[in-house]
Amino acid sequence: MGEEATADLKGQVALVTGASRGIGRAAAKALARAGAAVAINYQRSREAAEVLAESLCEDGAEAVAVAADVTDAGQVKAMVEQVQGSLGPVTVLVNNAGITRDGLLVRLSDDDLDEVLSVNLRGAFLASRAVARGMMKAKGGSIINVSSVIGRRGNAGQSNYAAAKAGLIGMTKSLARELGPRGVRVNAVAPGYVETDMTAQLPENMKEEILKNTPLGRLATPEDVASAIVFLASPASSYITGAVIAIDGGVGI
Repeated sequence: MGEEATADLKGQVALVTGASRGIGRAAAKALARAGAAVAINYQRSREAAEVLAESLCEDGAEAVAVAADVTDAGQVKAMVEQVQGSLGPVTVLVNNAGITRDGLLVRLSDDDLDEVLSVNLRGAFLASRAVARGMMKAKGGSIINVSSVIGRRGNAGQSNYAAAKAGLIGMTKSLARELGPRGVRVNAVAPGYVETDMTAQLPENMKEEILKNTPLGRLATPEDVASAIVFLASPASSYITGAVIAIDGGVGI
């Protein structure tokens, strides 16, 4: 029998997209606590990303804030090169950057569709492509895509978001098959409703309905999702690839 694996990420370099707030922020902090050097990607929230990087460094971790629009292939390539120059080759990628543009189908504009697909799906594709060659050469690495319960079961008024998050699941499974022979694992997490800036704007009656349909009776915290991300990044999940882990309190049952 092999030695027991742990969630020790010392020597690993993690890049988290959309990491200045919410799930991305919690993931960056959790990865750093587990020993990884962390690159905190942002597009507009420079101050929040830099403050987070500084706080992680004060706690003894290695961390940098890196700007890039994940929908731009040139910027993504430059970001990965910047991270490699600052921290070393990326061994863990968390594709977390995402947006919503909710609305009923007949009211959604072309831009509402294109922007959501571009950030949530194209961004993950570009970032995965940018790190894949290095991971394959190293014969190891972990890519973690942040999907959603909406990508698994759909939701009225979120057809664009559901399509993007379902696309992430399909991409996860395809890349797991493609990169697995080179030792690179690709998995996804599918959070339910999480306590973030996004859910804080929901009407109270909608929150009550969500909680009524959630067996565990509460919303997830960003830290709930971050814990699963650390697990998937670590040797503790060394025989897991192509998986989609639901972190939804049972709402997706």
